[in-house]
Amino acid sequence: MAIGAPVRSSANPPLPIVGLMAKETSWQIVCSSVVPSLKQCLLLGRVGWLYKLPPEHPLRRRSFASVTPGPDVRTNGGSPKTGSDVSLKVKTTGTGSQSNGTASSPDSSAQQPSIPPDWDEKPNLSISAFSQLPSSTFGHNQHMIINSDFKEALRQILWQFRAPIRYAFAYGSGVFPQTASGSKSASTVHPHPSPAISSMQGGQGKMIDFVFGVSYTQHWHSLNLHQHRDHYSAIGSLGSSFVSRVQDRYGAGVYFNPYVTVNGTLIKYGVVNLDTLCRDLSEWDTLYLAGRLQKPVKILRDDPRVRLANQLNLISAVRTALLLLPSEFTEQDLYGTIAGLSYLGDPRMSLPAENPNKVANIVKYQLPNFRRLYAPLIENLPNVAFHDARCTSSDWMDDPETNAAMAQDMDPKKRGNMVRRLPRAFRAKLYFRYQSKFQIPQRDFDRMLAESDDKDPTRVKRQQGGVFEQRVAGDRPEDLRKEVKRSIKSTVQWPSATQSLKAIATAGLARSIRYVREKMAKHRQGRQHRKETTGTPQAASGSTENKES
Repeated sequence: MAIGAPVRSSANPPLPIVGLMAKETSWQIVCSSVVPSLKQCLLLGRVGWLYKLPPEHPLRRRSFASVTPGPDVRTNGGSPKTGSDVSLKVKTTGTGSQSNGTASSPDSSAQQPSIPPDWDEKPNLSISAFSQLPSSTFGHNQHMIINSDFKEALRQILWQFRAPIRYAFAYGSGVFPQTASGSKSASTVHPHPSPAISSMQGGQGKMIDFVFGVSYTQHWHSLNLHQHRDHYSAIGSLGSSFVSRVQDRYGAGVYFNPYVTVNGTLIKYGVVNLDTLCRDLSEWDTLYLAGRLQKPVKILRDDPRVRLANQLNLISAVRTALLLLPSEFTEQDLYGTIAGLSYLGDPRMSLPAENPNKVANIVKYQLPNFRRLYAPLIENLPNVAFHDARCTSSDWMDDPETNAAMAQDMDPKKRGNMVRRLPRAFRAKLYFRYQSKFQIPQRDFDRMLAESDDKDPTRVKRQQGGVFEQRVAGDRPEDLRKEVKRSIKSTVQWPSATQSLKAIATAGLARSIRYVREKMAKHRQGRQHRKETTGTPQAASGSTENKES
C-alpha cells in the first residue's frame, strides 16, 4: 500500500477522487517543506558541533578543509606540478609580427585557456561560487607554487583559529625570500617551528605575515578574543565592538596583531572585512591591501569574489605601470614598477624605517613568481608583448637570470582605453588632476564623470577611452608619469600614515617599539649593502627612483 493512501474500512469510507487528490497534494506539500528544514537543522547542528571541536581534530579538519578548485594540481607523488609538467602560452613579438611561443611555467593546470574577452568590462563582484567566474581556470595565476610541506605548515597555523576565516594569504620575506639563500639572520625568532618552516627559511628567523578576510568583523573578533586574548593589546579589554570600530573606521580597514606565537611559530596577522578588501582591490581607494596582492603571495584559503576582484587589481597594476614606462623596457622594469606602486607615498619609505632596497629585492628574488602572476594578463592585453627571442625557450619562465625585453604600443587611442579602465577611485583622482591642467569647466567635467560611471546599471557602452582619455594618454611622457605618481601618492599617503599610527594602539607600546627597531635595522642593513655594492651610502629617502621603481 502506498504511503499516505487512505485505508478502506467501514470506519473510513472511500473518499471521492477529488478528496483523494487533495490529501495527496497536502502530504506532498508537508514533505517538501518539512524535509528540507529538517536537513538544514541537522546540518547546522553538525556545523555547531564541529566548531566546538579543537582545531587539530581530524573531523573538523576534514569537514572545514579549504579546497580551491584547480590551482594546486598534484602528481601521484603528492607534490605540485612545476617546470616541464605544465606549459603557458606567451605572446611574443619578433620581427614585427606576433607569434606564439610555448614556455614552461609553474602553472598548476595542464592548459591555460584564453581569458574571455572584456571579462573586466562589467564584473559581477557579488558572486558566491567559483563556477560563476569567467572561466574554469580564471585567476589560477594568483596561486604561487611553494613546497607542499611548507604550505601544509602554514595551513596548520590557520586551523588554530576557531573564528571562521573565509580568505587568507601569507606574504613577506618569511614566505618568499628577499635575500640570497646564504644570508643568515641574527637569531631564530620561532620558539618551536615545524621542520618544514625551519627548512624553508634556511635557519633565518623571520616572522611570517598573514592577512585574514572575514565576513563579520565584530563576530570574528568576539570569537578570537575569547580564544586568543593574549594576541590583543589593551584595546582588547574594551570588547569586540570597540576593536571592530577601530579596525573599520581608521586607516586602511585592517587590524594587525603582531609578534604572536601560533603553533610554535612567530606570526603577524591582519584582519580585514571581505567587503573592504574587495573594494580596495577593485577601486584602489587605499591601495593598502591591493598593493600587497600585486606582489607574489601564497593564498591559503580562496574566495571567488576576492579572486575576481584581485584579478581586476592585477590587470590595473599592469595598465598603471605601462603608463609610467617608455615604449621599450624589460620585465624587471615592469615588475619593479608594479611592486613599487604601493610604496609611493608610504611614510616608511621617507623615514629610516624600511630597507631601501626592498622593491629591488622583491623582484630580483621572485622573478619567476612575478611571471606566473602577470604573464597570462600580458598575453591578453592588445598593446604590450614580450619582445625577446628567449621567450620561446622551453625553460625561460623558471629562469631567474632571464630579463626579457618587452614593448608596448604608444598609440594614444590604445593608451586612452587603459586610462578609461583604471580603478574607479584612482581614476577619479587622475581625472581631477587633468581637469585642472586642461582647465575643463566644472559642468563639462561633471557630465564626463557621469558618462564614465562604472556603477551605473543602465550603462551599455564599453569602457573605451574618449577624447579626454586620449588627451591624457597623449600628454608628454614625463608629465603623464608625474601626474600618475601624484595620484598614487594621494591614494596611499593618508591611509598608510593613519594605519601606521593605529598600529601603535592595536599592537601595544612594547610590540610597536620592537617593530620600529627591526625596521630601522633593516634600513641600516640595506644602506650598508648598497654602500658595499655601489660605493654610495645614499639612502632611499633621498632617491626618488628607488622609491618609485
